[in-house]
Amino acid sequence: QVQLVESGGGAVQAGGSLRLSCAASGYTPSDRCMGWFRQASGKEREGVAAIPPSLGATYYSDTVKGRFTISKDNAKNTVYLQMDSLKPEDTAMYFCAAKRASFCGGVGEEYDYSYWGQGTQVTVSS
Repeated sequence: QVQLVESGGGAVQAGGSLRLSCAASGYTPSDRCMGWFRQASGKEREGVAAIPPSLGATYYSDTVKGRFTISKDNAKNTVYLQMDSLKPEDTAMYFCAAKRASFCGGVGEEYDYSYWGQGTQVTVSS
């Protein structure tokens, strides 16, 4: 059974940083495309970043490009999202997600991902 557990969320002031972690079990992130999504109150869930199983390109939405970095540690079965220069508009519930497939090709849409974590809240104050 695939399980994804996020951690690392919290409250931070604008300009600050947070690092989110996603611990995977039931499979290894080295086999699948992994992504981070977020959902702000009253808004639809949006893709933030994605990372393929093999070394190569990572993908970001335009709203976070240059500020967020997705990475993974295959030995720990963990995917990370380093978030720097945070803005109040980054406030949202952040979700880790995994595809069944290894191909990323971009951040993708919510329906591209089959497995989801429970989310971790990030709140950025001005």
